[in-house]
Amino acid sequence: MWPFSRRDATESRSTIENPTIPVSSENFLAFFGVQSGSLPYVTIDSALTVPAVMAAVAFLSRTLAAVPRHAYRDTKDGAKRIGGKLETVVNGAPNDMMGSFKFWQLFWQGVFTGGRGLAYIERTPQGIDSLWPMDPTKTVIKRVGMRIVYQFENKEYDATDVIDVPFMLKPCGLRHYGPIHKASKAIQLAIAMNDYGSNFFAGGGVPPLALVGPLPQGSDALKRAHEDIKRAIESAKANSSQIFPIPPGNELKPVGMDPAKGQMVEARRFQTEEIARSYQLPPVFLQDLTHGTMANTEQQNLMLVQHLIGQWAKALEDEINLKFFGRTGGRYVSHVLDGLMRGDFVSRMEGMAKAVQNALLTPNEARALDNRPSMPHGDDLFLQGATAPLGTATYGQQNKAGAQDPANDNEPDKADAA
Repeated sequence: MWPFSRRDATESRSTIENPTIPVSSENFLAFFGVQSGSLPYVTIDSALTVPAVMAAVAFLSRTLAAVPRHAYRDTKDGAKRIGGKLETVVNGAPNDMMGSFKFWQLFWQGVFTGGRGLAYIERTPQGIDSLWPMDPTKTVIKRVGMRIVYQFENKEYDATDVIDVPFMLKPCGLRHYGPIHKASKAIQLAIAMNDYGSNFFAGGGVPPLALVGPLPQGSDALKRAHEDIKRAIESAKANSSQIFPIPPGNELKPVGMDPAKGQMVEARRFQTEEIARSYQLPPVFLQDLTHGTMANTEQQNLMLVQHLIGQWAKALEDEINLKFFGRTGGRYVSHVLDGLMRGDFVSRMEGMAKAVQNALLTPNEARALDNRPSMPHGDDLFLQGATAPLGTATYGQQNKAGAQDPANDNEPDKADAA
């Protein structure tokens, strides 16, 4: 699927006795049927077999799909939520076949795999009616004069009717870069380590071996010796035997590197960090807690919202606002990121209490943040009355308050006098 993937190595056979063929490492390995190593073929499907890639795509697409988004209208009293069909399209069900989460998860999966998310806007005389997904791999984007046109399923759509969020645009403004494409080397290495590890342990943990010592003469004799040793090792593994015979005067030595000595665990962990860098994602969200602590994990949560989720939310908001409402303004769609920035229960309650007491939120607005129903008389702003400007209390009020304080009363109690 991707042009950056390498082709499989062509199989070649040769004989050592032929002087026209150089005795190099590749020819020597090919003589025994071992092909020279090459990094594996990479597609979106094969990239998703790497746990770090699958976790990054799933986490980002699900998180962005779960964030609420609402339509607003500017009024003289501030922003006011817009209901009706528009609210249904952007936050309820974009079309008759898909709910909001399913639709936007599919949209963002296109961004974080192939590098582009596309959706067609269906309009009626009454306004925006639906959003429909478009497969980016089957869409041709071209420029016709000064217009950008999207060809999909034998139809042409004008750019004003298509929601288009690319991962990264090329200088031409039409084509794009995809994260799997640009991180292909890191993903290829991760796939190669996965394959090596599975093959190593599937082979009983026995590394490639070399037969050292007097060898039979002739290519046929060498091949028979090779097959005999191979059968002996397989028979020993099948019978759970630690001993197998080899020709007299010979010994077996491991070829290559022990996974532990090659720091395979560390290398695989580093590939997780490399893939996290490709998506600008804090490693803790790929379940890599190697460097995680109680303090920096919470900071990574804030970093996720401020420097990643917030940016992608802004990219979608700009595209929706331009294509839905044009350049005039007055109406807009915005994501609600408050839920992603929640702390623990105690911190959240303290924060909302301070917001209500200082007239930043009404009680019903604070209740709505936790999906609690509104209550009567909860739409007014309240200001805590214990705080007053300096000097507003008179000396008489202070003395009166002091006289009423039992702690300042020096007169003997009647009970004590008795």
